[in-house]
Amino acid sequence: MRETYPRFLFLCAVLWLSAGLTLEARQGDFPRMPDGRPDFTGVWQAMNEAHWNLEPHDADYGPVDALGAAFAIAPGLGVVEGGEIPYLPEARARRDENFANRLELDPEIRCYRGGIPRSTYMPYPFQIIQAPETMAMVYQFAGALRQIFMGGTREAPIDTWMGWSNGRWEGDTLVVEVTGQNGQTWLDRAGNFGTNMMRVVERYTLMGPNHIQYEATIEDPGVFSGPWTIRMPLYRRMEPDFRLLEYKCTPFSEEVIYGHLRRQPED
Repeated sequence: MRETYPRFLFLCAVLWLSAGLTLEARQGDFPRMPDGRPDFTGVWQAMNEAHWNLEPHDADYGPVDALGAAFAIAPGLGVVEGGEIPYLPEARARRDENFANRLELDPEIRCYRGGIPRSTYMPYPFQIIQAPETMAMVYQFAGALRQIFMGGTREAPIDTWMGWSNGRWEGDTLVVEVTGQNGQTWLDRAGNFGTNMMRVVERYTLMGPNHIQYEATIEDPGVFSGPWTIRMPLYRRMEPDFRLLEYKCTPFSEEVIYGHLRRQPED
């Protein structure tokens, strides 16, 4: 028995190391561009409940009771490192007010562009287009688009819905620093938010040919007591000939935005 036990431990150690090497090899098994950089080209989508609430949350009624289960809030484990967003007290109160009035305040309902990072995990696909000196990300919702300036350090000329994205490589990880957002976006449907001073540092790491590990660290000194991070996988859409379709949602939001201007209200 004394001889068998050390052999058993040795065998376990060998199997553990082998499994680690196999996983590492699989993680490095992904397509590359001609310059050797990871090739992120393709259509991707998050598959989680972060669009409802970044923090862990239970199932709950949706904002419109008449829709019943069709628009109820799905439960989610959360994607925030540590579980809770570190709000300053006044900002937390505003978040709660946002949620209470989400039918009037949520920019998604009005077809406004989702901003970063929200556009990444909205329940719609987005496409990455990659070239050696630049990249672009095209989002199905509201036709949002952003260009990533590789190796750039330029400041945003103006604030916009999707902000200004400077990208760089750290090994095989694409790092994108986003500034210059207009402060009118939310981070999810639960009213989590930032201001135009928000700085987002995204990290995209290919873990295989068909999924990306996505991470975003968010800073906004007027809203949060410190930086905080979300993390989730993104999955390649695998359907044959899959492509982004137009989702021009503006006509669906006209009643919400302009209905009060109608000369005679609808019955």
